[in-house]
Amino acid sequence: MSGQTESGTDFQSVYDADSLAGFDPAQQLGAPGAYPYTRGVYPTMYTQRPWTMRQYAGFGTATESNARYKELIANGTMGLSVAFDLPTQMGYDSDADVSSGEVGKVGVAIDSIEDMRILFGGIDLGKVSTSMTINAPAAVLLLLYQLVAEEQGTPADKLTGTIQNDVLKEYIARGTYIFPPAPSLRLISDIFGYCKAEIPKWNTISISGYHMAEAGATPAEEIAFTLADGIAYVEAAIAAGLKVDDFAPRLSFFFVSRTTILEEVAKFRAARRIWAKIMKERFGAQNPKSMMLRFHTQTAGVQLTAQQPEVNMVRVAVQALAAALGGTQSLHTNSFDEAIALPTTKSARLALRTQQVIAFESDVCKTVDPFAGSFVVESLTDGVEAEAWKLIERVDELGGAVKAIEQGFQKNEIEQSAYQIAQQIDSAERVVVGVNRFTLEEEDHYDPLRLDPTIGEQQSARLAKLRANRDNDAVQAALAEIKRAARGSDNLLYPMKEALRLSATVGEVCDALREVWGVYEPNDAF
Repeated sequence: MSGQTESGTDFQSVYDADSLAGFDPAQQLGAPGAYPYTRGVYPTMYTQRPWTMRQYAGFGTATESNARYKELIANGTMGLSVAFDLPTQMGYDSDADVSSGEVGKVGVAIDSIEDMRILFGGIDLGKVSTSMTINAPAAVLLLLYQLVAEEQGTPADKLTGTIQNDVLKEYIARGTYIFPPAPSLRLISDIFGYCKAEIPKWNTISISGYHMAEAGATPAEEIAFTLADGIAYVEAAIAAGLKVDDFAPRLSFFFVSRTTILEEVAKFRAARRIWAKIMKERFGAQNPKSMMLRFHTQTAGVQLTAQQPEVNMVRVAVQALAAALGGTQSLHTNSFDEAIALPTTKSARLALRTQQVIAFESDVCKTVDPFAGSFVVESLTDGVEAEAWKLIERVDELGGAVKAIEQGFQKNEIEQSAYQIAQQIDSAERVVVGVNRFTLEEEDHYDPLRLDPTIGEQQSARLAKLRANRDNDAVQAALAEIKRAARGSDNLLYPMKEALRLSATVGEVCDALREVWGVYEPNDAF
């Protein structure tokens, strides 16, 4: 024995046949593209085409972000991934008092259909796949995207992409929630139903462990709490009258990829196996696509350092390799300067080039599941799976993901793990190059990307003009219809779409729901 994995299982210094007594990969692993999908969700994986290369981008105004998207597309990005600013994520307009100082800072400011038109101006939404990292107001941003696509002449049934739409992890690890859990789950179920009817190729949710990992979750905690949230979403959709095979094929997941390559590969393989069993045995899914855990990966931003930031290029390459070896369906590689500021155009391009080198210059794409049958990876896969099942069972004992969240269970477990990591870094037991070993007396100068400080004023002026020029009586009537639907059981997305078409703002639509549902107050007393 030579220590423990991140998940707390034994990490052996030597693995041999005795480590997996009686293990026959050909007999026990199954084939790629076949249940339980340990070896990948598709038979050929990357041997015919690589994963989708996405670059998460968005900052400042819609005009600035549009220019970045066009730059990334020109350099080979296969799918866009939109970062929204904090006010948008929280369902507030840029001119709200609480938005002061945050407009355009961590993503692009989107207040209305006008901003969405600019954001995707000159980009054919019928030809690009778009992922949007948005949760509590996910329905609003999806509808704005649909409206703009239809204005471009692209029907909704041709649109492809993903909304994150995972509010449960917001209560656990991230904090950009708006409404209490029950109405939040109702809104998510409405999205499932709406997309089945209107946008059938759209991935209706990306159930995220990434933010839990960034908050300190171990690999086992990351997949356990993510899959437990997935169970809650499936249960909510079934309770709303949907059949599991009608919506489950459009579920997707979102995980982190750390520098610990072997355990990360094992984590991805274990997650696929667990989800397949949950969907088949717990929910009785019949469609094989309902049992496939398809996931997007982002390299680990929490592992990037402001010290010696160029070393982050190496970290990102290692993390990206782990994601590819683990069988991700799409990947975002962080820019090396993100621990300091928003990435520059050059650093974002280099992050994309990192994926392209792995895909086109290495031999990773020449075989499916390169580590299949490896003593160490198979042993770690079993170990991560066992630890994850224990946590899933504990969540079940507490009454499911929502009840566990209300009791603070997941948050408490993750905080304990984060504290242990901080102690290990402080003591140098866990080496972080450039931080607690191999440091420099003086750091090199780095000139970060700087945003226009008047972005908030610009957005406020645009909003004032929008409200002056629209039919405000029609907007108020449409907002009243949203409130009526929120009090009842009608699918909310239809009245929301009409309000947004009439130039209701993101904040106004979310305020209408706040008026009916209230806001969530966390319980930290577990």
